[in-house]
Amino acid sequence: MGEYTMAELTSILVMQGFAGFSLFSVLLLMALGLAIIFGQMGVINMAHGEFMAVGAYTTYLLSVVSEKYFPGFMPYYFVFAIIASFFIAGFMGYLAELALIRHLYKRPLDTLLATWGLSLIMQQSFRSIFGAREVSPILPEWLMGAFHATDTIDIPLNGIFVLFLTIFVTAGVYILMFKSSWGLRVRATTQNRIMSGAVGINTKKVDRLTFALGCGIAGVAGAAFTTIASTGPTTGSLYIVDTFMVVVFGGAASLFGTIASAFTIAQAQSILEFFISGSIAKVITLLTIVIILMLRPEGLFTIKVRK
Repeated sequence: MGEYTMAELTSILVMQGFAGFSLFSVLLLMALGLAIIFGQMGVINMAHGEFMAVGAYTTYLLSVVSEKYFPGFMPYYFVFAIIASFFIAGFMGYLAELALIRHLYKRPLDTLLATWGLSLIMQQSFRSIFGAREVSPILPEWLMGAFHATDTIDIPLNGIFVLFLTIFVTAGVYILMFKSSWGLRVRATTQNRIMSGAVGINTKKVDRLTFALGCGIAGVAGAAFTTIASTGPTTGSLYIVDTFMVVVFGGAASLFGTIASAFTIAQAQSILEFFISGSIAKVITLLTIVIILMLRPEGLFTIKVRK
């Protein structure tokens, strides 16, 4: 760091920190969906990254259709793409739970293998439909460019938008899970499934909608992902390990833990990758998390549930 002046170092840290916010936004959106599925349902969903890719490809398709047939819609399509990504990925998650996951509850190893197989099927489907090359949507003009904070600090507008989108979705998840009757049914099912069924809660319906919600949020993460990188058939699998790391490190079923974990991991990787290679940055981040989990196996934050 000796070759940088204090002003240059400050600018680097600010810009890398904001780049970390973009990664934090995608990781948090992914982790929110996975925390709902893994933390609330105990299902190890290895296909979660592919549901993110569903959202990314949905955004790409709407971009192509808008550009070719409805050019006047281009400034507005991205907002509709986010909504479409949520519902399409959520519907596919609903079908996956109905056809596959519901037969494997309380069998975590089986869900891991089954959803891993599902992820391979979805990857091949993406490859057959969209090709092996990575694709990127044409972003509307209001997402292009940067906000010039100072002469040496530029903050990309797409990063600002994704950050506000993440805040909006996180607040929505909090309200849904902790301030609504449906969230109460989900938490009751998590804590005592048999008693929840005895008092009239349709636990099978709760499971199905919970899985669909988690996959839908992953779809939103995919739409957000298109603003920072291109999408390929294996894009989702590249983020699934980091997403599980966020959920486990933060504490399963803890919303605040998921937020804190995603922020810590994203910022650590973003800042370290500027000064050292990306692979070494990941190794240092992973080793730090492993050491912390050895001292605190339950993660940063936990909630008490009745076993």
